[in-house]
Formats: sequence, structure tokens, C-alpha cells
Amino acid sequence: MDSAELRNLLLYSTIINYAILIVWFVALIVAHNPLYRLHTKWFKLSPDAFDAIHYGGMSVYKIGIMLLNLVPLVALSLQ
Repeated sequence: MDSAELRNLLLYSTIINYAILIVWFVALIVAHNPLYRLHTKWFKLSPDAFDAIHYGGMSVYKIGIMLLNLVPLVALSLQ
């Protein structure tokens, strides 16, 4: 795999991962109460804990996107 193919792979991967992050955020904003009710059937969560878990998950996911997709893409583009 040459650097152009790797660059394209990282670009598409970054776009797909950010799309997943945006869908997660929008789903949480639009359907917060139904999602909260669904999760409280399985776990005992307060609304604050539910929000904190999702916020933390989105933060970790975004950091993963940056470290594993975006930074290598930028590094390859600077060559």
C-alpha cells in the first residue's frame, strides 16, 4: 500500500468516524428520554450519570479518532 492509498484510507476512516460521532450526539440530543428509559431498564442510572457516561464515551471516541486517524492523515499529508 503506497502513501496515497493510505492517505485515502485514513481520510475515509476519519469521515466515517466523525459521522458516527455526530449521529451519536444527535441521537442523544433528540431522543434523550427514550434512550435514558431504555438504559435504565438494564442499569440503575441517574440522568446525570447517564449524561456523564455518554459525554465521556464521546470524548474518548473523539480522542481515538484524532490519535488514530486524523494525526496520521495530517502527517502523511505533510510529506
